Amino acid sequence: MYLKRIVLALIILSSLNSYGQKTGKLSISPDGRYFTQANGDPFFLLGDTGWLLFGKLNREEAARYLDNRKQKGFNMIQVMVLHSLNVVNAYGDSALINKNVATPKTTLGASFSDTVQYDYWDHVDYIVNLAEERGLYMGMVPVWGSNVKSGWVSQQEGATYAKWLANRYKDKSNIVWLNGGDIKGSDSMNTWKAIGTNLRATDPNHLITFHPFGRTTSSEWFHTEPWLDFNMFQSGHKSYDLDTAAAEHKFGPDNYKFVLMDYAKTPIKPTLDGEPSYEEIPYGLHDTTKPRWNDNDVRRYGYWSVFAGGAGYTYGHNAVMQMRKPGETGAAYGSRFYWSDAIDHPGAGQLQYLKKLMLSKPYFDRVPDQSLVAGKQGEKYQYIAATRGKDYAFVYSYTGRNFEVNLGKTGGSKVKASWYNPRNGTSQPIGRFDNKGTKQFDPPGVEKEGNDWVLVLEK
Repeated sequence: MYLKRIVLALIILSSLNSYGQKTGKLSISPDGRYFTQANGDPFFLLGDTGWLLFGKLNREEAARYLDNRKQKGFNMIQVMVLHSLNVVNAYGDSALINKNVATPKTTLGASFSDTVQYDYWDHVDYIVNLAEERGLYMGMVPVWGSNVKSGWVSQQEGATYAKWLANRYKDKSNIVWLNGGDIKGSDSMNTWKAIGTNLRATDPNHLITFHPFGRTTSSEWFHTEPWLDFNMFQSGHKSYDLDTAAAEHKFGPDNYKFVLMDYAKTPIKPTLDGEPSYEEIPYGLHDTTKPRWNDNDVRRYGYWSVFAGGAGYTYGHNAVMQMRKPGETGAAYGSRFYWSDAIDHPGAGQLQYLKKLMLSKPYFDRVPDQSLVAGKQGEKYQYIAATRGKDYAFVYSYTGRNFEVNLGKTGGSKVKASWYNPRNGTSQPIGRFDNKGTKQFDPPGVEKEGNDWVLVLEK
């Protein structure tokens, strides 16, 4: 077995050296609202939630998963580096010595040249490289929040681990750090600050944010922290009838309100919904008799938050986020599918059309603008969301209800109008109109939840 592992490690090291780099440094746009690539082009962050990727999938499974996500237009995978302190990977390798984050279990030091034995961290390296070769960024949560909240990670241990982890991956081209992990920043705040501070000090080249608890945003605790480059919020999994948001926020499922709140803060920083309702997860998570969120819902959250000024959006699926496999018992949140089938569920393939729409027009002059909507903007599922650039505007209706638009908000004496279908990315022309006054638009089909359309107005 020992000789077999040595041979395996050498083969993997050889293959990693043959990979080409298709990612590069991400930065914040000059206005502070969006992300840019190294060449200055816009980067619309479209994430998938693969929380247990490092721990659950072997090399072949990881390649299949990443190939699928690349094909569907995703460009970042959100993943836990340490789901728990006793985590082992698909090959039985432990990540830590004595469940201590300050003592990672490596076979030959912290580097990409470990060749004595294929260990947990070599497997992380391998998947990071698979993603890099496919042009995918890895949004890495160093240690999941519950481990810190439970008192198993001290401030000093967190700082030591953050330095070690950042040093190991600081030269990779495809890393984004997600501090926290489904946790309020007020829980063990000093430890989160220590992790963030040491990530930044050791790795100044990669963006850092904080993945918070449901119905909260990183800006509540860390907006002015120098290590926090952009905000992330978790709009969560509750429905309108389940939400009693008085103790948290009054926003409920209206995730666009988180964007608007962060958008108004100074200093200006990008923000996005890093965990909305997952496809195929029960309303409220825990009661498996409740209805399940579907592709309609993940589209709605995407367009609502992005049109409000979000710099991207993260999708999730109940079975995929936990990488559920055949033969496993005790599936979380009533998962009814395996990851290998769930990766092709409809919501996963539809969000690429959101990214394509946002990148189809001049990107950096885009602003949220609800003044485009004449009359009532609507409540709950009837809400109409609007955004515009200098010479174009997008207006989104989740139910396909009629709505009125105030023209003249964009350049030109005439506008060309069309309907954009968020389910398949196709367009239907409407006509040309004088760019003034108020005009009513009637989306195709009957009014119902999930008959969503984007009105596209162009100079």
